[in-house]
Amino acid sequence: MLWFGMKPVRLFAFCAALSALSASLLSGCSRAESQTIASNAIPITNSAMEKFEKPPAAELKQKLTPMQFAVTQNAATEPAFRNEFFDSHKPGIYVDVVSGQPLFSSLDKFDSGCGWPSFSDLAAKGTVIERTDDSYGIRRTEVLCANCGSHLGHVFEDGPGPGGLRYCINSAALRFIPVEKLKEEGYGQFLPLFEGKK
Repeated sequence: MLWFGMKPVRLFAFCAALSALSASLLSGCSRAESQTIASNAIPITNSAMEKFEKPPAAELKQKLTPMQFAVTQNAATEPAFRNEFFDSHKPGIYVDVVSGQPLFSSLDKFDSGCGWPSFSDLAAKGTVIERTDDSYGIRRTEVLCANCGSHLGHVFEDGPGPGGLRYCINSAALRFIPVEKLKEEGYGQFLPLFEGKK
């Protein structure tokens, strides 16, 4: 397990508390409400993203699983270590399960030990919106899909790399597109990210 500079005791306490959704959560630093621009991300050129209109709730309930709907529409949190992508290492990108908005790359995914997918950066510019979340008696920074407002998770300032960010994201808010299907599914612009990568 990679700690990336975090003390094991501090990380364990954080993950246990967040999983229980209790007031004893380790808060992490709150960031001002703003639209995040990734430091090394590329712009989105998919016209389908620009024309996306969020379906009504009744339609989303049919399209999504109960967990996907609860997470993306009601800001629920899926169980730690019991979700689809927390330990996935396949190359590709992760998109918003509702709109298909590209969000994260496997190249920025790391094992934070907290039981949810963790990313150090965004895969594309302007794809998320941040806002202050004071639920459970603590202050955190919520991350939402800029294209449809889906709740994704939270971002903390205890991550690896130059940006020092850790996007702690629910698997239920994501759909994974493997490298070999990027072009087929309309995400070919991300292929250069994986050239020469194993």
